[in-house]
Amino acid sequence: MAGPRKTTIRGTIARGESGPSRRKAKGPVVLPPAEPVAHPERPRSVVDHALQRRAALQRLFNGGGLSSDLCDADPYLLKAARFHGEAVGRGCPACRDEGLVTVTYVYGDELGPYSGRIRQAEELPAMAHKFGAFTVYVVEVCQRCHWNFLLTTYVLGDGVPRRALPTPRDLLD
Repeated sequence: MAGPRKTTIRGTIARGESGPSRRKAKGPVVLPPAEPVAHPERPRSVVDHALQRRAALQRLFNGGGLSSDLCDADPYLLKAARFHGEAVGRGCPACRDEGLVTVTYVYGDELGPYSGRIRQAEELPAMAHKFGAFTVYVVEVCQRCHWNFLLTTYVLGDGVPRRALPTPRDLLD
């Protein structure tokens, strides 16, 4: 009989054998050493995208860019802005409408299944004391003209690595 069959979709099919990709590592997971953090609520590794935003607006108003290139928010982002956005208090830079909001996303390995979720700004200080490190992305969105731009990214947390949160049994895949 010939060796194991090969398919382009699944790789090697060998019944009754477990390959190296199917084996789980046994033993305790070793976490990296703690990072010294003076204040967990103070943002670190801040990346401000204000210059890129200014250049995009200049291209838009000087005819170098199309409105459809910059005002193309994803439908899910628009829905998130409608239900979870926090009012900015200034007008949209593209259409001057007063409905500009920010949406704050959090990502991190320690968040487990909750990585990529939207959080309100007042929730972040409590999360900073609960998790070692997670990245925060702040996006501004206008629901009228669909302008959206990543304003800033930064890291929060107390620097003490933790295992990822377990996936709840009722969380659907």
